[in-house]
Amino acid sequence: MTRINYLYSMKNSTPSYTVDQAKEKLERYCAYQERSHRQVEEQLYKMRMIPQAQEVIITHLIQLDFLNESRFAQAYSRGKFRIKKWGKKRITQGLKQHGVSAYNIKLGLAQIDPEAYRVTFQELVKKRLAELSNEGNSTKKKRKLFDYLTYRGWETELIYEALARL
Repeated sequence: MTRINYLYSMKNSTPSYTVDQAKEKLERYCAYQERSHRQVEEQLYKMRMIPQAQEVIITHLIQLDFLNESRFAQAYSRGKFRIKKWGKKRITQGLKQHGVSAYNIKLGLAQIDPEAYRVTFQELVKKRLAELSNEGNSTKKKRKLFDYLTYRGWETELIYEALARL
């Protein structure tokens, strides 16, 4: 094997881990920020851990409270709403993609203050309308506003109320 081939094979091979090493690595991974069970499973898959070891590690993380689906759903909901200004529909969709249960999705959405939700929605509408101020056609402006808010996951009832006020 030539030196180049050897270096290439070393670069592309993933290291193997013992169960204790994997536990330690995933404890750090989960301590950094809240993680979903699916994210941890993907990490274990990348580490090429066998299914029996994966179960042991996930159980270990749950018992030591490094992995908590309810806490993840709440943190995810708060963060996506506060930072990215997502609506409840998009947050729900994201939580479902992470494999979060319906009960925990409800818990997560309950973290969003209804008053703050309305205020954020109104701010987004004002901001987008200011961006569309040079749009001459009123129908086209409304369509772009609707598409923008729908993409961000806001409920259609709220959007229609805002459009009716224009």
